Amino acid sequence: MRDSDRRSPRRDPVLLGMGAFTVAVVLWFLAGPGDGRSSWLIQTGLDVSLVWFARRLAALCAAGSPARRFWRTMAFTAVCCAAGDGYQSFLVVRHPGMTQVSVVQTGLVVLGMSTMVVTMLRHPLGAAGRQRLRLWLDAATVLAGVAVFLWYFAVGAHLGADRAVDRLAGAANSAVMLVIVFGVLKLILSDTAPFTMAAGVAGSIGTAGTAVGSSVANVLTGEPNPALMSVAQLLPCILVVFSLRLQELHNRRGRGDRPAAPRGRFSRMPYVAVLATQILLVAALVEVRPGARIWGVTAGVVVITVLVLTRQLVAFHDNDRLLTDLDRSMLELRSQKEWFSSLVQHASDVTLVVDAGDAVTYASPAAVRILGIDPAQALGAVLRQRVHPDDVDTFDALAARLEAFPAGDASAAASAQVRLRHTDGTYRWLDVVGADLRDHPSVRGVVYNARDITEARALQDKLLHQATHDALTGLANRALLGERLQQRAAGGQTSVLVIDLDGFKEINDGHGHHAGDHVLTTVASRLTALLHPGDVAARLGGDEFAVLPADPRPARVDALAEQIVAGLSAPIGLDGGALRIGASVGVATGPADDPDRLLRDADAAMYRTKQHRKAAATV
Repeated sequence: MRDSDRRSPRRDPVLLGMGAFTVAVVLWFLAGPGDGRSSWLIQTGLDVSLVWFARRLAALCAAGSPARRFWRTMAFTAVCCAAGDGYQSFLVVRHPGMTQVSVVQTGLVVLGMSTMVVTMLRHPLGAAGRQRLRLWLDAATVLAGVAVFLWYFAVGAHLGADRAVDRLAGAANSAVMLVIVFGVLKLILSDTAPFTMAAGVAGSIGTAGTAVGSSVANVLTGEPNPALMSVAQLLPCILVVFSLRLQELHNRRGRGDRPAAPRGRFSRMPYVAVLATQILLVAALVEVRPGARIWGVTAGVVVITVLVLTRQLVAFHDNDRLLTDLDRSMLELRSQKEWFSSLVQHASDVTLVVDAGDAVTYASPAAVRILGIDPAQALGAVLRQRVHPDDVDTFDALAARLEAFPAGDASAAASAQVRLRHTDGTYRWLDVVGADLRDHPSVRGVVYNARDITEARALQDKLLHQATHDALTGLANRALLGERLQQRAAGGQTSVLVIDLDGFKEINDGHGHHAGDHVLTTVASRLTALLHPGDVAARLGGDEFAVLPADPRPARVDALAEQIVAGLSAPIGLDGGALRIGASVGVATGPADDPDRLLRDADAAMYRTKQHRKAAATV
């Protein structure tokens, strides 16, 4: 942006030049040789300036926009005025004594102004319904006030003219100016004006002044004064040019086609118009010199009008403040909603809301990432049907705990870890925290916040398996076997089989540790194959194993011991050869509340069996 575009209006050389030009015009006519010819020539120059500024403003607006159409029409209107005033200038230069305005000048001005009127009336208002009605009423009120002034100062004066042509020309000019002022006021009061409030007010005052300037001068002086009339006629035209330059500075500062400041919720212009007409009424009565009765009524009307307008303005001001506070609250609420939506959109946890029938009524965007289901598709789905069959009881217990909380206690929450089915058929472990908000009017459901812990659960299961199972064989270790015995403590009697491998040390020393490991894994596989559901096989260490049968009856235990001995005595293949081992089995039966004692008894029974087998082999 150039420095000239950022310049303040008070430092703009064009506006400063207009100010100097205005002073020169006043001095030229009031204290110099100014006459009718110079007045029309200056008027024509001002019309050409309007063409120049209107075209520049149109170039600053977006193509096809209503603002650009407005300024192009303004340029056409200025061309018509320049042509009409130029023709009138030619006539007065050629005939110095001529005072009548030509029909050609009036026709061209009325043509240009009528085109401007049509464009302004067609300009979009940016309002609808009752707001549009209020805008039209405000504009009509101001227009009525302007019409009163035009009638008093302009039309009434023209009606007293001698020539019918002058009367018609004056009335037509005043009527067109009246409609133009109405169009400008309509745009000023709307939210779509192609000009700022300052430029619009200056332009409307200048436009109205072209119609009433001369008449006002006559009223103020009490007698016709050609020099003063010329000044009163030219100053409003200079003000119109001033308003266009002011708008150009605004647009060149990069604020676009519209004013930067928002319009107020109500306009004070209609009230100013009412007060102005009241003042004009008093001024008109002074001229006719009414009696005391008329003055009393007039004073009462003026006082009542002022009081009503004051009350109305106070009420409007209070309403405006309340609406401003409401807008601010709505803006804060919208901001909080956007903030919350952003958090939910990017949250790693999924939030589900279910109704009394366990049907999903809301699913956060994280449902796609965690469960592979679109939130919209999740609506209406029954959450319980996606729970892993083994976790249904856990999920039902969670729901029961939530129902047990006091109604309306939003802080009460319960949690559980369950698996939910992904759309790919797998199950994801979720840490679910639930809160019963069915009594909350904005929720009316149970809220579940779930975090995906599948990887953490897998790591936890892996570490737990490593802590409770033998790394080589995959069987339970001594610690897990002790836990299983503790779990059966309330069940009364239980049995434990302890197995020791015969000949394993010779294989391990003679063939190497890899052969020993192969024997151990083979033994583990054969033991596992002999187990019934609920049985537990464990490696106690070295070449010792144990089996905890689910059925502790002696017949089942003895049969299992014989199967183990037979199964482990079968040859074990290694590198094309066969290895043979034996097995000594000891059985102990008793209460499970002392696992260590039960294992010691079984171990002692196993050693007795081993010694018996050795003694039998030496006989």
